[in-house]
Amino acid sequence: MIESLLLTAAHVYTFQGQRRLTNASGFFFEREGRLFLVTSRHVMRDEPSGHFPDRIEIELHVDPDNLAESTEFSIPLYRDGKRVWRQGLDTAGEIDVAVIEIDHAALPPTTVYRAFTPDHLPKRFDQVEVGTSLLVVGFPLGFHDTLHHMPVVRQAIVASSFGLRFKGAGYFLTDARTHRGTSGAPVVMRASGQAAALGDLPWRLLGVHSARLDVGTRSLNLDEALGLNCAWYPDILLTLTED
Repeated sequence: MIESLLLTAAHVYTFQGQRRLTNASGFFFEREGRLFLVTSRHVMRDEPSGHFPDRIEIELHVDPDNLAESTEFSIPLYRDGKRVWRQGLDTAGEIDVAVIEIDHAALPPTTVYRAFTPDHLPKRFDQVEVGTSLLVVGFPLGFHDTLHHMPVVRQAIVASSFGLRFKGAGYFLTDARTHRGTSGAPVVMRASGQAAALGDLPWRLLGVHSARLDVGTRSLNLDEALGLNCAWYPDILLTLTED
């Protein structure tokens, strides 16, 4: 049996026409019967690096009895010249989270996946302490189980006060070893207490991994990288998935 958490993650490839640009991570989020792919906003468009894809592809499992069977599912990012993904904004500026709706009817009928829902979001901030153990589920540097098309999981801990907006922005810090390609990965904590209400996906969705943080004054010769990352609070998903 495959753990349900691994089936929430999607390997995201960005394209400009037929030219593949980058790979990233994402995950499925379902609300009131509608299905969304969640990833980092900079995966969809990133002006500083000149990253302007026009579509993405994700890998889908299509045989519940044979996870080696998969198909590539293409999602256009623009329609009639307008972007079709949704991104967030608050008083501190842009939020590095984006969602794009997936048409259920367009999916192969045998598609195998699991999706987080609003019930998986944290109910109380005081239930998550500094040092709490977390998992980041994604595709670092594109690395994954290429036979079964499965993500890998990295351990992390909460590295700032959960519930506070770090430096006024809508994210908290994690301490974890991460790499390019992890952008858009779900940051989760094992659910306790009312976990039975979450069915076969007993995890709390605490954040969306965005990027590694660094210090501009760090000496590349003398100082190691901080190993700290920002994870955006998932309540933005309730705004981005409103009908």
